[in-house]
Amino acid sequence: MSGKWGILAPAALIALLVAAWWGTVAASGSPIIPTPWQVTLGLGELARQGVLLQHVMASLYRVGVGYLLAVALAVPLGLVMGRVSGVFAAVNPVIQLLRPISPIAWIPLAILWFGVGNMSPIFLIFLASFFPMVVYSAAGVHTIERQYIRASQNFGVTGLKLLRLVILPGALPQIIVGMRISIGVAWLVVVAAEMIALSAGLGFLIMDSRNAGNRYDLVVAGMVLIGVIGLLLDAFMRRLERLKVVQWRYAR
Repeated sequence: MSGKWGILAPAALIALLVAAWWGTVAASGSPIIPTPWQVTLGLGELARQGVLLQHVMASLYRVGVGYLLAVALAVPLGLVMGRVSGVFAAVNPVIQLLRPISPIAWIPLAILWFGVGNMSPIFLIFLASFFPMVVYSAAGVHTIERQYIRASQNFGVTGLKLLRLVILPGALPQIIVGMRISIGVAWLVVVAAEMIALSAGLGFLIMDSRNAGNRYDLVVAGMVLIGVIGLLLDAFMRRLERLKVVQWRYAR
């Protein structure tokens, strides 16, 4: 029953929001704000033109590259920071200094360094993903109870073996939380970065539709796609919480 409720409740809420959207547009009589049906027709138009998949894949490519680069660097650094107090003392102030700076604020420098191609949004996505993962990875190591590490060391488990068998599994739930937060922030950043001098992507679609004839049906269609893909990415990351190696941390 709970599984059915978990599907029906959000579906009903979404239907209610769509109905409210449709009713508001109809009541206002605005010729600019599109109805849900007009947005659906706009999505169909993009699909027929063959550009819908192009925009989606361009955004996913940039997110994928920047995000995976962040995982490759942030998780090992966070584990080292959590394990070695000297590294934490040296690196953490720099992390905390740079972390509050919005990735959007880096856009002018990204364009200056990398131009207006794919590298600029990839760099911004990397920044957006890197800092949450470093913080959560280090915090995950700090949450491991010291007696587990001492007991492992008493049995001769040290070095990389200790990292693989004790520290990484113990920190993994927190690492996954950081990864989940990072993917959401990365998806926000790529849309903003694509609004500047690119030729494909959902951010570009929104700005191009706004500038080329005030196609607000396509603007809202791009927004809907962003929301749906963001929901799917979050659902994928939540599935990682069901892995056997991290289920010990979660009550459900």
